[in-house]
Amino acid sequence: MSSLVLILEDQLSHSISSLDNYDSSQDVVFICEVFDRVTRVKYHKKKIAFLFSAMRYFAQELREKDYKVVFTKLDDPDNSGSLKGEVARLLKKNNFERIILTYPGEYYLLREIRRWQSEFSIPIEIRADNRFFCSIDEFSEWAKDRKQLRMEDFYREIRKKYKILMQGNDPIGGRWNYDSENRKPPKKDLDIPPPYVGYMDDVKQEVLELVAKRFDNHFGDLTPFFFAVTRDDALEVLDQFIEQRLPSFGDYQDAMVQGEPWMYHSHISFYLNCGLLLPLECVRAAEDAYSQGVAPLNSVEGFIRQIIGWREYVRGMYWLNMPEYISENFFEAKRKLPDFYWTANTNMNCLRQCVSETKQNAYAHHIQRLMVLGNFALLAGIDPRYVNEWFLIVYADAFEWVELPNVSGMVLFADGGYLASKPYAAGGSYINKMSNYCKNCSYKVSKKNGSEACPFNYLYWNFLDRNRSKLKSNHRIGMMYKTFDRMSEEKKKEIHNDSNEFLMNIDCGTHV
Repeated sequence: MSSLVLILEDQLSHSISSLDNYDSSQDVVFICEVFDRVTRVKYHKKKIAFLFSAMRYFAQELREKDYKVVFTKLDDPDNSGSLKGEVARLLKKNNFERIILTYPGEYYLLREIRRWQSEFSIPIEIRADNRFFCSIDEFSEWAKDRKQLRMEDFYREIRKKYKILMQGNDPIGGRWNYDSENRKPPKKDLDIPPPYVGYMDDVKQEVLELVAKRFDNHFGDLTPFFFAVTRDDALEVLDQFIEQRLPSFGDYQDAMVQGEPWMYHSHISFYLNCGLLLPLECVRAAEDAYSQGVAPLNSVEGFIRQIIGWREYVRGMYWLNMPEYISENFFEAKRKLPDFYWTANTNMNCLRQCVSETKQNAYAHHIQRLMVLGNFALLAGIDPRYVNEWFLIVYADAFEWVELPNVSGMVLFADGGYLASKPYAAGGSYINKMSNYCKNCSYKVSKKNGSEACPFNYLYWNFLDRNRSKLKSNHRIGMMYKTFDRMSEEKKKEIHNDSNEFLMNIDCGTHV
């Protein structure tokens, strides 16, 4: 049976399930660059350049392994501009008996592809994505009949199943979680290694010129272009992280330093999420670093938890709750996204730094995303639709299955606590503790009210006050309501007035 094997831009793995049982005598692998895959939301220029470059190299590698590959470039004269159009064009030229692909990472695309069976009158075989520790069906079975879903329970089961950092039935070191040791604020004179910088070649150069020409109105800086775009180079990034950054990753994974966007983080989410790296090999590399004395247990466990805990968990939650999850808005937030999320033109230095680095790199680490960019969106009551779209646009590692639960669930608490047990809301003191941003800010983090006060300070209390009816029963923030209730009426009025004035200013586009 001749098959058209469709490979999507986030499935660039030689062991992807769609390539299983490939028959070189009659099957064809199809990879295409199309406008609708990068303009449904207008991807960051670097994100497009990264994906297109990686796709071109992947096609080249498959050909070297004797796969028959059809590759459509974006600027090919007959390119229809859509994934469906390109598949239809190829089907007209060939007598394929079925289409094979691996489960896509977006609900809307899965729904569209399932319709192809009747529209093209051809069987569609959608295979489970074998790059994950837990299949969609396995997660659904795990979640069934549980009164409460929590990542920690899921994480422990995956560790036991794959015998990761285990000594018999017990966790190595006697503890499952070392998160309490991984919250150190940055100290002066940290010796932060430089990040990986890939070499420029003809393939990348051609893609950069294409992106500069065809996507000039998209957000973000195209150059300098630093991404690894082949599996070999992605493995080099992983090795560099294990040797140079993992030893300090745990201690400073929550720290933020002005001018240091990369810190001690791994920078491998780009490659995990598009298929150039596999989760298990990354986990085993970190595990080996611990056993060889290269990295301490708190760093290794913290890194592994991000991969087999949160990454797997949010994927399961995405597929378990779509399509309803995309519409969740627990706080009924309606505010539009402020312009400074695009321009970085704000007096709030923490936001200015995080947006500027996002624009430059198509990257920000998880605390910048959660506790600065996301925290402000939560406190200001920005509509989850706009926040989700922004995160999906600007980050090169963002695909809907991982972006949506993180933003709607973790960042915005838009699902009302289904994913996270409390809103990750914080005032300026948290940002001041975990960064040096406040030292160079026009606002004063020490001031709680008035024109010079850090907006996070009064917005935090205003957020709690206006959402009291929805949050008062949450035991994890009950103490904060007791603190608020002890404030004088004059203090509460100042919080209310400062918040209203600030929010009115961002609604009007006034520089803040």
